[in-house]
Amino acid sequence: MSIEKVVIPVAGLGTRLLPATKSQPKEMLPVGRKPVVQYVVEEMIDQGLEKIMFITGRDKRSIEDHFDRDPELLAHLSQAGEERLFNGSGYDENTRFFYTRQIIPKDRQTPGGLGAAIAMAHDFVSEEHFVVALGDTIIRSGNHAGLVRRMIKSHEAKDAACTIAVVEVEEDEVNQYGIVHPVGRGRTDFEIDGIVEKPSPSDAPSRLAVAGRYIFSSEIFSALERTSPGYQGEIQLTDAIRILIKMGHTVRCIRLKKDEHRYDIGNPESYYRAFIDFAISDQQYGYRIRQYFQQRLRSF
Repeated sequence: MSIEKVVIPVAGLGTRLLPATKSQPKEMLPVGRKPVVQYVVEEMIDQGLEKIMFITGRDKRSIEDHFDRDPELLAHLSQAGEERLFNGSGYDENTRFFYTRQIIPKDRQTPGGLGAAIAMAHDFVSEEHFVVALGDTIIRSGNHAGLVRRMIKSHEAKDAACTIAVVEVEEDEVNQYGIVHPVGRGRTDFEIDGIVEKPSPSDAPSRLAVAGRYIFSSEIFSALERTSPGYQGEIQLTDAIRILIKMGHTVRCIRLKKDEHRYDIGNPESYYRAFIDFAISDQQYGYRIRQYFQQRLRSF
């Protein structure tokens, strides 16, 4: 098994971040020096994955433009001696980008859900195993082996049909995420026998939430075909994963390490927190920003 393809869904409307997302995708909102989706792409490239498909939607053309070559801008910066500002836009010459659009169904005014987006990638991945990385979720790792690399190692060793990254969340946050039901104690690398989308705290099988990174075999497409619309009338990926389990396939989880952080750019509060964390850790400006925060906090 050799995993080399990534699917990045970016077709969501980002309504919880309006009006900032009225004329630009939430995946293109800046976090520190870069847009959100650039961190995701750089993470994939760092893990050795260089065939990347974006599942886009309406008004998402800026994502394609961002990862396109821009010889005029590069020439201008070169002439001004400012090539460092270009910063590669998150790719190298070996990276290949592919795009397909998630069409809004006739009976809907919004995209058909994450599961429907992943189904659009069938022709791209064919019968191969592949990574899914949500385009609005940044994973910041420490100095150890990257999260996706650990997931691939476990996925291959356990011959899994699905491997999911998870992180423990507070009890009052479980209704915002897909929550898994571990087999056993669910420590670091474990199997699950269930998953539920946005449960109430009283119904949640654990506090381990899906962290926006997955690995799938092609069996996920068979499961998606059997998945009926669920929460908000959408084809939920969590429902398809539950069907995978019922079909007898192995589904496992890899837990984020203590020094790994997930930033889910889904609402203003999570966006503010992400921007603050990246700003205060900036190598060039972080010290001055930390000083500024300390001064401002004393005035509240």
